[in-house]
Amino acid sequence: MAKPRRNVKFAHRSQLSTSNDSSARRSSFSSEDVPLTRVERIQEESPTLSEYEKKKQTFITRTIWTLLMIALFFAAMAAGHIYLVILVTAVQVITFKEVIAIANVPSREKKLQFTKSLNWYFLAATMYFLYGESVIYYFKHIVVVDAFLLPFATHHRFISFVLYIIGFVFFVASLKKGHYRFQFTQFAWTHMALYLVVVQAHFIMNNIFEGMIWFFLPVSLVITNDIFAYICGITFGRTQLIKISPKKTVEGFVGAWVCTVFFGLAMTNILMRYKYFICPVKDLGSNAFTGLECDPNPVFLKHEYQLLFFLQPVLGTTVKVQPMQFHILAMATFASLIAPFGGFFASGLKRTFKIKDFGDLVPGHGGITDRMDCQFIMGFFSYMYYQSFIAVNQRASVGGILETAITSLSPEEQLEVVERLGRYLVGQGIVGDKLLECWNSAVNGH
Repeated sequence: MAKPRRNVKFAHRSQLSTSNDSSARRSSFSSEDVPLTRVERIQEESPTLSEYEKKKQTFITRTIWTLLMIALFFAAMAAGHIYLVILVTAVQVITFKEVIAIANVPSREKKLQFTKSLNWYFLAATMYFLYGESVIYYFKHIVVVDAFLLPFATHHRFISFVLYIIGFVFFVASLKKGHYRFQFTQFAWTHMALYLVVVQAHFIMNNIFEGMIWFFLPVSLVITNDIFAYICGITFGRTQLIKISPKKTVEGFVGAWVCTVFFGLAMTNILMRYKYFICPVKDLGSNAFTGLECDPNPVFLKHEYQLLFFLQPVLGTTVKVQPMQFHILAMATFASLIAPFGGFFASGLKRTFKIKDFGDLVPGHGGITDRMDCQFIMGFFSYMYYQSFIAVNQRASVGGILETAITSLSPEEQLEVVERLGRYLVGQGIVGDKLLECWNSAVNGH
């Protein structure tokens, strides 16, 4: 049996409750160096074990939900463009909700009944305008021939303006004395969220319509850069990059840039082989199994370039390569050097409101906004870059001709166009004489 230790005094309970460190807890002990018992050692080691278990559980949860999100992402891509649009819309709405929520003051919202309602109203009005613009632009051949949709397409922008003005008037009418500052702060915060979230996410949706590659590449570049920034940072990161995000290092920042460029070149070389990725969408019912058909954009076709004089002795005078391989360098550079500032902006926002995450929708990851903070600005850039340097001057489309004929010609002129087009098709042997005769008899009978 162990002998009892002498000259040991135990601290009073009140002394223990008021002490915050180990030195305070041992202040009543004698100066004699007394070895710890097994029970005491376990008690001192238990916080370390519980912290380890907590980190382990967090890692497992985070990994599981990461795999689930990746599976959902690829499933939506395979299912077709319409499912990606639905996914982007859901992300858009949830992100808006999370950003709006961090500036809410529940006690004041109870006294101001329409604060939340106005936020959602402005979101609905903005989405009506943006989605309407996209539908009219990309599916003109469907919208302009429908008697019900035609008035909405013709007056879409005016309808959108009226919807916004209704919300604006209602906001001014709902101003309440003693709450002016809060109400105007909410009004400004809502409009900031609409621009930074809803408008930028809308351009991501346009990228989907232009071709799956313009959606998938920007998203994958940001994800790849984030992964390699972490790997390079923990491997040889030493120099802090920016104070707003202390864990980011210059070495991780530069290392991720190099890795992202190589990933972009490799991934582009793979995706260019499949028309499902490079063709603009014409039919929302298409998917990875039905595929798409189109004449590829010249950016995906090999062009011959003359090499610099000092490379010619080694590689020859010319080389054939797709221009897309040059464009991906610009996109990968933006994803590595500029897009991360979207994440830094979000970090500053969270520090301002003293919150860790924007939400808790995704276990182990926080909110949707915490995962999308860099994606919005990257999607916006990709759309602007595509329209400025890659989009080709398309030939006249069926939708464009129909819109011009319906909105600019009288019914008599429209009939004349159809009749002359019929004559041309008969003369080219594309259709038979009977079709033109049936048309003439139908028009004369009418």
